[in-house]
Order: sequence, then structure tokens, then C-alpha cells
Amino acid sequence: MKDPRLLLTDLSRIQAQTRRHFLGWGTGGLGAFFLNAAMTEDARADGPQTLNFARDPATPLSVLPPPFRARAKRVIYLHMGGAPSQLDLFDYKPVLARFHGHDCPQSFLKGKRFAFISGIPKLLGPQFPFRQAGRNGTWISDRMPHLERRLDELCLVKSMKTDQFNHAPAQLLVHTGDPRTGHASLGSWVTYGLGSENQNLPGFIVLVSSGGITANAGKPLWGSGFLPSVYQGVQCRSAGEPVLYLDNPKDVSRAQRRQVLDAVDEINRQTHVQFGNPETVARIAQYEMAFRMQLEASDAMDIRRESPAVLERYGAEPGKTSYANNCLVARRLAERGVRFIQLYHWGWDSHGTPTDEGVNVGLVNRCRETDQPTAALLADLKARGLLEDTLVVWGGEFGRTPMWENRGGQEMAFIGRDHHPSAFTIWMAGGGVKAGLVHGQTDDMGYEIVQDPVEVRDLHATMLYLLGFDHQALKYPYQGLDQKLTGVKPARIIPQLLA
Repeated sequence: MKDPRLLLTDLSRIQAQTRRHFLGWGTGGLGAFFLNAAMTEDARADGPQTLNFARDPATPLSVLPPPFRARAKRVIYLHMGGAPSQLDLFDYKPVLARFHGHDCPQSFLKGKRFAFISGIPKLLGPQFPFRQAGRNGTWISDRMPHLERRLDELCLVKSMKTDQFNHAPAQLLVHTGDPRTGHASLGSWVTYGLGSENQNLPGFIVLVSSGGITANAGKPLWGSGFLPSVYQGVQCRSAGEPVLYLDNPKDVSRAQRRQVLDAVDEINRQTHVQFGNPETVARIAQYEMAFRMQLEASDAMDIRRESPAVLERYGAEPGKTSYANNCLVARRLAERGVRFIQLYHWGWDSHGTPTDEGVNVGLVNRCRETDQPTAALLADLKARGLLEDTLVVWGGEFGRTPMWENRGGQEMAFIGRDHHPSAFTIWMAGGGVKAGLVHGQTDDMGYEIVQDPVEVRDLHATMLYLLGFDHQALKYPYQGLDQKLTGVKPARIIPQLLA
């Protein structure tokens, strides 16, 4: 009997030949045609291709070549949990500034859902001065003076949108492609597809700052979902023992631990022969990885080995847990072949409450914590020849409103903005994206996208393309379906973002 996946492929080809599907494809324009041609050329250059989800379970993290020519080998994803205000950092709106303090137009409110806004709020202009910088005169807030000097390396996407306006589902959508729990994270998909270049470290490592607060959605953000558990992210610490309980117990030598591990491995192998559960093989691989990590992880996380000049550039302080330390660790992990490095920094939820401290206090503090280390990471990667094949992504889960948040019709002591899924900004750098580009545009009030909207699944498709994958071909069979990061809705690669 023919493989069902091949039958689905045949069906897709037949559909592609119908007039309706041809016209639908044609609306993608020359960009879609270019990408098709480019991927075809990549396939010809690399020889016959096979779908690489048929992994040997005994070597789940072995390196596999991508089906197409990859621009990036690894990813460093800098997630700013809580959603930074694009209107106070990157999306400069002088018209909104002129109407600051006016009543919000009814057209902004009618039929819309907000997390906290009620009544008729006031328009809220940018709270900080903006200036133009870089070769193209790109606007950027004065809250990010260090990143301003790296503008020519950034690919700014000002037209991101999402259909989620609460933190947890929005974060899940950004990191797993679905607003519900149970789906595989982006880092898990990448590690599943490519493996890890360093067999002594996990292929997917997570670092958390902001007092250990992850994000609203918690650890499912780096979970493996329906993929084997060996592909889930491993949370490490930039201070103290990198992974809890990784070191040997007191009075237990490394040789003794090796003996215990051999015995446990043998039991697991017999269990796998008897029951055939692939998770048993994954468990063996994880135990072996933990044993090898005892030496490698401590070295990778030890920023005391860096020179005083490097520590100063990042603002890093050995022995502490901070975003600056995590950025420096991220560079060290990238050097050692870790495939996907995820940094979480919470506190960008700029509501007008004493907890969040609004745009005027909370956002200022977050910028102070992250601006210098982020810029140092980009500069360090570039100086070491790593930025060219490392895709760096910075962003939150949605945007902020151009209105002053007034809960219960009252203005708060802090200047707050509500959740805004209709428009937000991210940026990428390195890894095959076009440097110095500003993609997309919002209206004069920063409320709606008026040019080149980019869905979250489009971002995922583009990232996978840069890593050498067709997002429709990277699949995993689960519950009768071929699961994909980009799901079942249409997703497109954004050719304008590619170098």
C-alpha cells in the first residue's frame, strides 16, 4: 500500500493544478515564485532529498543535513515576556504625538475587544524621544542607545499581528504555533529536524532571567509536545549549578555513577525490546546526555572564563542571574554547537498598575536591563564570525495600544498601554535575513497594519526556510495527522526579509 504521506503529497499536486488553486497561488506574486525557484535550485545543488523526519530513535540528536541550503545553523531567540510597547521603542508615530490626550476615536473601540480598557480612553503618544540612525535613517527610541548603534544589522518587522490578546495563549502561539498547550515548541522542531552539533550538550537550551519568572504560559513554551521528550528545551541557570541535580551526589564518584547508569540503561533496553515504546529510547539518550553534560555544561555556563573587557561590554556579573549573563552564556552556547538557545526576560507588560509600573517606569527599567547586553551579543557574534549563520530573533507576544489604559474608566498613576494583537514589532539579525531593512507599516496612529502584514505562522515558515526547511515538509505523525509547526492554515515565507 502506498505511504499515506505520499498520497497526501499527490493530492496537493493535483490541487495545485486546478484553476482555483492556481489563482490562489498567483496572489502570492513574484516573491512566492522566487522562493519556489530558490528551493528547487537548492535541491538540485544538494542532490536527491529525503524527508528527514525518519530519524533513528537510538540517535535522536545526531546531526542531519537540512533538505535545502540553509542560511542559518542555529537560533538565539530573545523573548521579551509581557510584550514591549512598539510605539515607545521602534514604531515612531508623530501624528499620534500631535493627538496625545485627545479622546480615542470610536472607530478604534467599536466591536473591539481589550484586556482592560473600558470607557473612552485618551490617545497616548510616544513617551520618549525618537531619533533617526543607521544608513537608512531608521527611527528608534532613545531608550535603546546601544541597540541604536547596531541598527544596520537589524531586520525590523513592524507589521506583525496575532489573533491572541492574552499573554499565555499569545506566547504559546509564538513559540509553539498554537495557542493551546500540548504542541511542540519551535526549538523542539528545529532540534528534531537538525539535531545537535554538540552531543555533550542539549540541542535546545533555555535561560530565564527576571527573578526566575518564565512567562504566563510557563514551561510548555519550550516543551516537546507530541515530539519525543528528548527534543524539549532544557532549562539551565547562568549562576550556580547549570542544571539542578546534574552533579554527582556527595561521596559518589563519576566512575560509580557510570556503573549505575550502565545498569539502568540495560534495564531500559530490555524494556524497549519488550514493549517497543520510543520514549524508553529517549530516556536512555537523556540519561547519557546528563552524564556527558556534567563536564561540558559547567564549562559552557562559566562566564568567569571571559575577560574583564568582555564582561564589561555585556554588563555581566559572574555569580548572578541576569539577562546580561544569559546573553553572554548564549554566545558561549552558540560557539559550542547548541542548535536553539531561548532567553526569556519577563516584565514588559506595561499596564498602568503598581505591579507593572507602566511605560514610564517599567519599560524604562526593562530597556536598561536588556539594551546593552543585546547589542553586545550582536557585536560579539559578528566579531567571532557567528552572526552570519546565527539567526537572532527579538520580540514579545503582541503589541501595545496607542491609547492610555484606563481600567474602569479611570486613568492610573502609571502610564499604561493595554494589549494590542493587531500590530507589533519584532526584529531579526544575522542568519540570512536582510540587514538594515524595515518591513511593513502601520497607520498614523499605530493601530492597524496598512502594509505587508506578517502572521506568526509566516514568521515560523520564514525561520524554517532560513534553517533549510520547507515548513510544509517538516512533519511528525500524531493522532492520525501529520503535525506541523505552521499548522493547517496557510503560511507563507516572506521573501522581502531574505538577504
